[in-house]
Amino acid sequence: MPNSGKLDSRALTQIVNLIEQQFGSNCEVVLHDLSRPYDSTIVDIRNGHVTDRKVGDCGSNLGLEVIRGTVRDGDKFNYFTTTKDGKLLRSSSIYLRDDKKNVRYSLCVNLDITESVKFEAFLHNQNRFDLGAEQAPQSGEEVFVNNVHELVESMLDRGAVFIGKPVEEMNKEERTRLIEFLDRKGVFLITKSGEKICEALGITRYTFYQMLETVRKRGSSAGPADSDSTENRME
Repeated sequence: MPNSGKLDSRALTQIVNLIEQQFGSNCEVVLHDLSRPYDSTIVDIRNGHVTDRKVGDCGSNLGLEVIRGTVRDGDKFNYFTTTKDGKLLRSSSIYLRDDKKNVRYSLCVNLDITESVKFEAFLHNQNRFDLGAEQAPQSGEEVFVNNVHELVESMLDRGAVFIGKPVEEMNKEERTRLIEFLDRKGVFLITKSGEKICEALGITRYTFYQMLETVRKRGSSAGPADSDSTENRME
């Protein structure tokens, strides 16, 4: 990898091995190949029991934003999130580009700190010694799912929270804002995601494309509009 200047999957596997051996069974290490369809980006995963994922599962919502271009530098370190079964994770993710500057791989580390946080609380209760107020972790930033259908549903739920009301109660402007939110999050990079959104909003494909064109013309979505790409993912 250093000699050619190109990404070497074997070298990445060595790095995955290193992290797994160093941090043990409570540390999940995930390698995504982002040149693959998004419903099967995981090409290597260690200790997948942490988020209940396996090779062949999809990426998370954060990867979508990087591919979409909403997030220019997707590297994130020491952020907190929770799994569907309530585990608390401390995570870091980096995105690796090929020689054409396209995002090719992402390497993610998810350390299960659930028990150590409980032990920390126990020690604090025992010692009754406070060094200062601690910043509460921002949980729920990243969504871990097994397939892209769950990911679309999860992002649709987040969109409803962002708008402030259930999808079925939204007016036209609020539905447009919801589509803008989902577009910025990269949801429409997922094959057939548009169909799911049309069904949830009770609109036709024609109306969907009109609304998507409207939000992209506003210039509020990152990156150039790619109507052909979106339409292909409706097929």
